[in-house]
Amino acid sequence: MNPRPRGRRLGVDVGKVRVGVAMSDPDGILATPLVTLPRDMGTAADSVPADIAELVRLVAEYEAVEIVVGLPVRLTGAEGPAAIDIRGYAERLTRAMTHVPVVLADERMSTVVATRRLAERGVRGKRQRAVVDQAAAVEILQSWLDAQRRQTR
Repeated sequence: MNPRPRGRRLGVDVGKVRVGVAMSDPDGILATPLVTLPRDMGTAADSVPADIAELVRLVAEYEAVEIVVGLPVRLTGAEGPAAIDIRGYAERLTRAMTHVPVVLADERMSTVVATRRLAERGVRGKRQRAVVDQAAAVEILQSWLDAQRRQTR
């Protein structure tokens, strides 16, 4: 199996209202929070939504080599309406991101884990809502990075 190329990855947690973004180091060891974007649901099908345009800009700014989008599957492993929405989002992102691969990663429980970790650190209420999407993106990306490392050993 070929190891993945060196470079930063962006982790993306897509919600109905916000999009959390995390970034890895170039060696793919550690994911850290980057930004929370408002989700642009009002864009016509033939134009690029503002949140996707900003992701394209972030990829260029940080020279990311891959984007990992969290796919919300049910605990049973089945995909519901949320997963269908995210698959559509990933397809739009892929069309906008012609030179950088977009991969989907199982994100079961990422927001729950992120919320719990923030609460353990004393981050609650409005402060938590402001960063939980970034924290969920960190969970998604870190889990994916760890899985990639296990596969290449």
